Amino acid sequence: MNTENLVIVAVLLILLGEVTYLVAKLPRQTNSKKRMIFVDTSVVIDGRILAVAKSGFIGDTLVIPRSVIGELQFLADNADHDKRARARYGLDVVKELQEMAEVDVTILQDGSKAEEGVDERLLKLAKKHGGVICTIDYNLNKVADVEGIMVLNVNELAQSLRMAYLPGEKMLLELVQKGQDSHQAVGYLTDGTMVVVEHASKNIGQKVEIEFIRSLQTAAGKMMFAKRVEAAADKPKQQPIAQQAKRPAGGRSPRPQNQPTQPKQDGGRNSPRKPKTSAQRESSLIDLVEKQSQ
Repeated sequence: MNTENLVIVAVLLILLGEVTYLVAKLPRQTNSKKRMIFVDTSVVIDGRILAVAKSGFIGDTLVIPRSVIGELQFLADNADHDKRARARYGLDVVKELQEMAEVDVTILQDGSKAEEGVDERLLKLAKKHGGVICTIDYNLNKVADVEGIMVLNVNELAQSLRMAYLPGEKMLLELVQKGQDSHQAVGYLTDGTMVVVEHASKNIGQKVEIEFIRSLQTAAGKMMFAKRVEAAADKPKQQPIAQQAKRPAGGRSPRPQNQPTQPKQDGGRNSPRKPKTSAQRESSLIDLVEKQSQ
């Protein structure tokens, strides 16, 4: 091998290395084609699609067929009072979706009226374009499942996001720390939800049975309020009827004559503190949740 051949091989190797470097640096091509979500009339009238769209969770294209808008227009003109109001609200929802910057909305010109029915038209469009159907219609959901078409059901989304426990339900919970108020204790569910138990500060470090009262959803997370389920031994025993009968009228025992009366407390340091309002307690608890989430 002479010198010229060596130079050619060296140049080829250099070129090969540069090409490999450029290929590695080039951005990988991704499939930027968005999935088409065909919106049903029931979802538009329901209106919860607005909250889902505002949250930014819809990354695909919302496709509203012209036949769906035609059905809304028909209901707004010819149905009874309740249906007319709901149909007009649905038209307002379509307009708000179009004005949103968080979601891509397209009006598909498939005709103002579907002779075969809007549901059947949606099934055909989803099959033709390889899209999915967004609906809360139970029957349409079942038919789409039979046809092998994916369905996004807003009711199923709401069901999956609801609280694990509802007011009135009971469970055993370990209390691990004090709450914002001196009488409160705090425990946590398995998903990290904070549970504030009223009048349970003496049970910190124990597992007690609680009953949920209400829930609160904040930007920092969700929290629940509960009360301790008192055992039979903890409940105050009622006095016998014979002893209750000995008490004088009015239910107050007579004060000894020689006992001096206690002076009324003034507005100074010894005066009792005013109890916090429910709004103040709730605000302080929200601050506590936000601090722990940071």
